[in-house]
Amino acid sequence: MPKFPQYNMEGSQTGEVELPDAIFGQKPNEALLHETVVAALAARRQGTASAKTRSEVAGSTRKLYRQKGTGRARVGDSRPPHRSGGGVAMGPRPRSHRQRIPQAAKAEGLRSALSDKAQSGDLIILESFELPTAKTKAVQAVLDALEVSGRTLLVLPEPNETIWRCGRNIPGLVIRPASDVNVLDVLSVRKTLIVGDAIPTLEARLS
Repeated sequence: MPKFPQYNMEGSQTGEVELPDAIFGQKPNEALLHETVVAALAARRQGTASAKTRSEVAGSTRKLYRQKGTGRARVGDSRPPHRSGGGVAMGPRPRSHRQRIPQAAKAEGLRSALSDKAQSGDLIILESFELPTAKTKAVQAVLDALEVSGRTLLVLPEPNETIWRCGRNIPGLVIRPASDVNVLDVLSVRKTLIVGDAIPTLEARLS
């Protein structure tokens, strides 16, 4: 098991912690990472785009003018796609964009993402994360002590509404419990902070 330095909330190293190879010591699978990220982005799409066909737009079904003798092309009603105000041919319809990814593939993708962060030096292990006061500046003080800025992911052992409320106003900070973190969360940030107590939850979920 690789050993990583462990820090407290003041930014001082308090020791080292062994991280499981099965989660943090794998060779990243780039093809699987791409597949899981595409699926995660597709699942976020609303799929509500819709256009009316010629049978749905408002308009009369009366023939616009007589068939012959006008010198113009023959035409029926006013709603075909090639006329202004007509329906749309083969336009979008409401649908789901979700892509099915096996649970084992999702788990392997998350292991690859966490391993990539560990190997690139963008993973920080925290001894604990308990706020002295329920204020945004308390969370910001921890980030400043760790010299972390920009897009950052904080992985907690379990959902904590107080920490979430205090950190939601910090630009770029994403807070997730270990049970909900996904590949897109890990790959869309520069630094990943994991509270030590969250590692057993990740191990139970991904092993």
